Amino acid sequence: MTRLIKFSVLMLAAAALAACTTNPYTGQQQASRAATYGALGGVVCGLIGAAESGQRARNAALGCGAIGAGVGAYMDAQEAELREELQGTGVQIRRNGDQLDLIMPGNITFATDSYTIRPNFEPVLNSVSEVLYKFTDTRLRVTGHTDSTGSRDYNYDLSNRRATSVANYLASTGIDQNRLISQGMGPDQPVASNDTESGRAANRRVELQIVALQ
Repeated sequence: MTRLIKFSVLMLAAAALAACTTNPYTGQQQASRAATYGALGGVVCGLIGAAESGQRARNAALGCGAIGAGVGAYMDAQEAELREELQGTGVQIRRNGDQLDLIMPGNITFATDSYTIRPNFEPVLNSVSEVLYKFTDTRLRVTGHTDSTGSRDYNYDLSNRRATSVANYLASTGIDQNRLISQGMGPDQPVASNDTESGRAANRRVELQIVALQ
C-alpha cells in the first residue's frame, strides 16, 4: 500500500505539472483549473480502486468523482470544460450554485414549429455529450420552453417533443438514459416579456440542467 501511495503522489505531481499553462499577460505559469481538478479526482479514484476490492470498490467508485475534490470543485471542472467546448456556439452557460444550466436558443436548435434537431446543431450536442460522459456524478434534466403565441396545448406538446428530442439525442451518443429526464414547460417559465419579438425569441429555448449527485 505504501508503494501505491508513493506512486500516486508521483502521478499527482506529474499531472499538476501537465496542468500548468502560461499566462499570456504575465508570462508566468499557472495551474489549469479543469485539468488540476481532473488530476486530483483521478488519483483519489485510483486509490479507492486499489484499496478496495469487489463490490466495495464498485460502490466506492460511484461517488469518487464528486468526493475527489468536493462537489463545488467537481462542478467547476465540468463548467470549465463546457465553456471551452461551447465557445461561439450560441449556447449560454449559467452557474447556479452546484447546478449548471445550458440554454439552447430554439432558433439554433430547431426549425420553426419543428422538434427535429437541426443537423448543424448536432456537433454542438456531441461536444456537450463528450463532457457529460466524463462527469458521470451528475443527473440531467432537459426542459423545453415556448413563447405564449398559439394555444397552450400546442405549446406544451411542442416543448415536450423538443426536450425529448434533445434527451434522446444525448442518450444516443452514450449518455446513460437513467441520468436523463425531459419535460415540456410550454409558456409557463418565460425569461423575457412575450410582448416583444426579442422577448418571445428568448423564451423559445431548451435548457439542460446539470446537477451534482450529493
